[in-house]
Amino acid sequence: MIGISPGTPHTDRLSPAGTLPFRLARPAVAAALRTYWRVGVHDQAYVPRSGPVVLATNHVGVLDGPLLAAVTERPSFALVKKEMYDGGAVGWLLTRFGQIPIDRHAVDPTAIRRAIRVLRDDGVLVVFPEGVRGTGEVHWAKGGAVYLAMVTGAPIVPVALIGTRDPGQDRDETPHRGAAVHVVYGRPFTVPRLPWPRPKALVAEHTERLRRILAEHVVEAQARTGLTLPGPPRPTTIRQRQ
Repeated sequence: MIGISPGTPHTDRLSPAGTLPFRLARPAVAAALRTYWRVGVHDQAYVPRSGPVVLATNHVGVLDGPLLAAVTERPSFALVKKEMYDGGAVGWLLTRFGQIPIDRHAVDPTAIRRAIRVLRDDGVLVVFPEGVRGTGEVHWAKGGAVYLAMVTGAPIVPVALIGTRDPGQDRDETPHRGAAVHVVYGRPFTVPRLPWPRPKALVAEHTERLRRILAEHVVEAQARTGLTLPGPPRPTTIRQRQ
């Protein structure tokens, strides 16, 4: 288990994220996904077998999170926009599997503390640096993944998701049955582990580094799989874009 560095937000009062639901459900979910789509998984050996790790992935469609959780061999916990928890079966499932709701439009201390707790417990945390589903080319990145790695010392593994939305679909649709979808893990890298205060300029510098690494990895994954990204999603309503 990683230690607690000065300036780490206090997480001792938070309950550990339970992994049992994942361990019970993951094989069945993975099998179901492979029945519906042609799922390719590449270089999962890059994900450390133990210890904390941040999976930083591009974001194309609604299938991204469930697919990555199903094929990653270690239980993983993702930062998920809080709007997904607004009632219904999806919100119940996200809560049941310990996923972390986050307010994307403001600093969210509770989500940050829960994410750090996952990493302090040697867990796997999934972060979508782009923040929204889009083209998946990683033209921009938010600083959350780098900040969490700086706090905890967790390595960052870039992940490219290819084929998880068809061209012309909106961001809430899934690819057609039988489509090829690929998860391509990349070589892990680290950022400096720093105590508080963590200079904003340094966080921004390493966030741009992460963006470049992930964007290049996505390009390489397209060449490797023979698939291309689907382009911009079909325009949706204002409510759907939130």
